[in-house]
Amino acid sequence: MTQPKFAPIAAPDEVRPAYRVDTPRPWRPHRPGELVKATAGGKGLGTPGPDQGYALGLAERLRGRLVLTSGEHAEDALTAGVVLGLRRAASYGRAPILADVEVGLELLGFLSDAPAELIAHRRELVDGVTHDYWRQRLLAESAPLGSLRGSPGESAATGWRERLGV
Repeated sequence: MTQPKFAPIAAPDEVRPAYRVDTPRPWRPHRPGELVKATAGGKGLGTPGPDQGYALGLAERLRGRLVLTSGEHAEDALTAGVVLGLRRAASYGRAPILADVEVGLELLGFLSDAPAELIAHRRELVDGVTHDYWRQRLLAESAPLGSLRGSPGESAATGWRERLGV
């Protein structure tokens, strides 16, 4: 608002010229913790991706849809879905979404009635995986990336052996 000339005004309260900000320079990753490449590479290192902890919350949303047999634990099933979903999300270079965890759970047959052979196979893969980091890494690396690239619901079209690379 303008100030009339006859009104007394202190020097610090006078209108000052606008502060000019330079155009920012292009940014590049230069700090030690920033990802330079999309994959770390190497056996057991996994694939880094942004906001991977969010997948745990997404998995909890699917807990009520799990189809478990006797002796299977929901925590192990959800961990397996998260591990496979994170690999899927990181392969696209983005944070996980609900579809990633769904694809991981569908791949192992946890969201529908699965054949007895798949149940026996997934029990070996998933039993106790919640508490074993190296088994989680092996599970993530065992699934072919092509199987993880489909959308939810597509994985039921092919046989489970082809999807899991058995």
